[in-house]
Amino acid sequence: MKKIYFMLLAMLAMNFVFTACSDEAPFSTATPNDEPRILDPVFPDRVNGNLPTVANISRDANFTMKLTVTPADYCTVAWQLDGTVVHTGTALDMNLKAGTYKLKVVVSTEAGKSTYREGIVQVNPLTDDPWATEVGFERMIAPGAKARLYGTNLDKVKNLVIGGKTIPVDAFVAAEDQSYIEYVVPADLAEADHRVVLVDAAGNEYGGNVVKATKVALITSGASRTNANREWTMTGINLDQIASFTFDGKVITEFTKQSATEIALICPALSDGDYKLVGKTKGGEDVQFYSAQGTGVEQVVTVSSKVVLWQGHHYVSWDLPDESPNKTFNLIGANVFDQIKAGAVMSIHYSVAPEAEYHQLRTTSGWWNDLVGTSVIEFSTDGVKEIQLTQDILNQIKEQAGFLCVGHGYYVDMVTLQ
Repeated sequence: MKKIYFMLLAMLAMNFVFTACSDEAPFSTATPNDEPRILDPVFPDRVNGNLPTVANISRDANFTMKLTVTPADYCTVAWQLDGTVVHTGTALDMNLKAGTYKLKVVVSTEAGKSTYREGIVQVNPLTDDPWATEVGFERMIAPGAKARLYGTNLDKVKNLVIGGKTIPVDAFVAAEDQSYIEYVVPADLAEADHRVVLVDAAGNEYGGNVVKATKVALITSGASRTNANREWTMTGINLDQIASFTFDGKVITEFTKQSATEIALICPALSDGDYKLVGKTKGGEDVQFYSAQGTGVEQVVTVSSKVVLWQGHHYVSWDLPDESPNKTFNLIGANVFDQIKAGAVMSIHYSVAPEAEYHQLRTTSGWWNDLVGTSVIEFSTDGVKEIQLTQDILNQIKEQAGFLCVGHGYYVDMVTLQ
């Protein structure tokens, strides 16, 4: 009986102990040495290596986000936009100009441990806002050179601010497919990525996304095709910095023309085929070549034995006024066709203007009559239009004031004959 009595007393005492524990306030079990984690929100995974979009808002709404992290008592949170820390703390509430921003949130502990999440914040302009789109290589700019921005409502823009420098707009060009503004890049602009600010006459500021200022020699057109033993012209930016090319293993240091935007040389005597082209600048850096896939330091060049009637990069749009030199392509004189025999094949090498809404090409006489047996072609990628020059076509060119390429939204890059 005594044993049972003592057992009951012991159980009663334990009950008091448990009751006392349950009345205490909860406490954190996290320590400064725990691995940091972002519990909420969950960032989407990358798709094909691209950052996910974590916010898509209009520029009149603030970008807001709040993080739940652990160990909360020992973490600091830093918010980065385009690589710059803009805020610290678990919550962000910030107004941003229109544009695309790279967001990175870094969570660190006192013990030096960290984790992060990345994503894209897309801030969209309002309907009437000035806005600059990205078309091609125009976002690569050279200090001291002319540059261009395409977009909408750009007639409202009086100045740009790039890298903290105010730059007046030199010209606004209205086009049916894509208007643009031109400006001169400050010669002392630092080599870096700079966010563009568009400023109207009243001083209101709007986002214009990012440009990259570079002193790298970048060839943007004319490098993909040439003819043996003929002058070969390439265009781009900072081309006055080029010291040499190596083409099919042969080093070329003599140029027939060279400026900041153009360089020309005599192509070596090579058989038809594809050859590798690389280049070096006076400072020993690699020359860059632009393509739709991005930039690289090596270009594959097609050498052809076809006779080149014309080579360059001439824009064509029948939407332009009659006095514009780009209303048509009329740069091959009628007398050239007097020397051509019937049966020859003329090849028109064209490239799309990416800013244009559509792309059409017609070959006509100087009276805008379609060459016999030809018609309008539509396309969305670079290509070649071939025409067999029958005697009827040659007579038409002679009797109707010459030869034209007309249409819209493309460049004539080369016209060859075989």
